[in-house]
Amino acid sequence: MLDPAITAFFAERKEGWLKKNLKPDMSEAEKSQLEDESAAIFSLENWLPNAAKRAGQMSIATHPCTFSHPSARKNKNGYVTSVIADAERRPDGYLRTGNTTVKMDALGNAAALDVYKFLSVSCENGKTVIEHIQSDTELAKALLDINLAGYDELKSGFMAMASSDKTQRTSSKIKQVYFPVGNGYHQISVLSNSGLIFELRKRIDDLRFSEQVKAGRELRRKNAYSESGYREIFDVATIGYGGTKPQNISVLNNQYGGKAHLLLSVPPVLQQREIRFPTKNFFTQTLRYFDYRDIFERLDNVFKIDRDGQIPLEKVRTARDRCLADILEEILQKMMVLRVASTKHFRPENSGIGAAQKIWLCEQYKDDRASQEDWLSTICEQISVWIASGYRQTVKQRITLGEAERQFIRDYIEDHKEMLK
Repeated sequence: MLDPAITAFFAERKEGWLKKNLKPDMSEAEKSQLEDESAAIFSLENWLPNAAKRAGQMSIATHPCTFSHPSARKNKNGYVTSVIADAERRPDGYLRTGNTTVKMDALGNAAALDVYKFLSVSCENGKTVIEHIQSDTELAKALLDINLAGYDELKSGFMAMASSDKTQRTSSKIKQVYFPVGNGYHQISVLSNSGLIFELRKRIDDLRFSEQVKAGRELRRKNAYSESGYREIFDVATIGYGGTKPQNISVLNNQYGGKAHLLLSVPPVLQQREIRFPTKNFFTQTLRYFDYRDIFERLDNVFKIDRDGQIPLEKVRTARDRCLADILEEILQKMMVLRVASTKHFRPENSGIGAAQKIWLCEQYKDDRASQEDWLSTICEQISVWIASGYRQTVKQRITLGEAERQFIRDYIEDHKEMLK
């Protein structure tokens, strides 16, 4: 008894043939005659020998050469060798032949397409007809052991679609790579895995046009809640193979109308980090004087107040301390950001930053911040020097800071050093 999938294949072929040949004005006798004719054409005794003779007109391949050039299949030396890659499946994380289950392709005379479809029929056990024939299974023997032709003859005819002669032939129309080997070169023909090409298109189409995605888009349009949501894929390009005759490229290409999808393949756009972890000195690489110019100018106004007794000294000191507090607050914000970033961006082996700044800025040294004190005095001194230098660099008509001004800056930082821990 034939496999149900094979029975369905022949029933579908009969139905298609009758639909094409039956006319509305035919008599019942003529219709009956056509039905008998179709039964004869698609009987195993007639169809299988005819199909076996035509099988060699097509070649099964995983990497059809016609995707490189439509005319690459035949040249003066004969037909290009059909490539059927049987790669081993490995969990190596690569999208390659063998790691994804895809359909086999075929190329050649489109008139033999029905033979290819027959050999690609999937039976109940998951194997295709051609796999049964290759393995000489009981199903293959029951199918091909007919009276008019022997099993071996039919098998040889069908296997011509999946085999080629021992001579390896390529074509100048295929992309070539000459790889150096020893004192010479090894020629590699770069071919496309059409199964992967159209499996990619199928998956992209499912992501973009499946019923679930359509329902998700509709809910989004209505601003309604969706339990599952959906995914979008952008920047998809479409490439065409074969122009108006996709059947000249391959069977799979014809099934998909000659259109395949390409994902965006460009270098990533790198976003510059808002803050970089210093490699030598926090005060020269992270802080920029002119970012705090307005604070330094306010501080300059305080320094230039005429102390003739009209403005109380306490107010002058308060205004001065407020400016210093604003500068210190900016430094503390930078410090906190760098401490968070230090876990990823600080590389001890590449860093030339001083020991005190390492303890101050790196989370890796937070225990040292709690147990040591010398680093804190160093940081306070560096901050006071930076403030004095920033005032000198940003204010044009400035006064010259004396030792008294420098001292009260140092004293202010010392009074607030606990904030730096």
